[in-house]
Amino acid sequence: MALLVIAVPEFSSNNYDLIQSFRAENDVLFYNVVKPHFTLVFPVFDVSIEAFKQEIVEKSRGFHSFDFKIRCATINKDAFNNYYHTFLVPDEGFSNLIKLHDSLYSGLLADNLRLDIDFIPYIGVGNDECSEKCQKMAQFWNSNDFCISGRISKLQVVEFDFDTKKLSKLEEIRLEHT
Repeated sequence: MALLVIAVPEFSSNNYDLIQSFRAENDVLFYNVVKPHFTLVFPVFDVSIEAFKQEIVEKSRGFHSFDFKIRCATINKDAFNNYYHTFLVPDEGFSNLIKLHDSLYSGLLADNLRLDIDFIPYIGVGNDECSEKCQKMAQFWNSNDFCISGRISKLQVVEFDFDTKKLSKLEEIRLEHT
């Protein structure tokens, strides 16, 4: 079991449906596991659930809810397996996600931060072992003039079971309203 922190955006139903219909066809790894989200803390194995939840509450204190806009897609090679991923990356709200991520890793979780891997806030929409397939997915998005708007107003502490591929929400933390 691993502990993570995700931000599940609030979207218009049109944007949500657009992302989910694309994911249904292209996200073979996570479509049936989790809704569209930004991962802010990646799998942690060496901290108790209670200590983890307490740390996330503490480190997210003072952060306000914020809007974001996504206008581009990119691909990324997974550092842990043979998959490539297609990501929707925000233009606006990018710095808020970076600062929140950095805060969450600034105390108890500091030793879990991977400095050898760039943190890019993203919503995963596709994956494949073939890089060209993921590049075509990104080109699909980038060949259109699109803008997906949303809002981040809460974080979820979740537990992921790698054997069953099951995600369970343990805690929901509301960010301060602006």
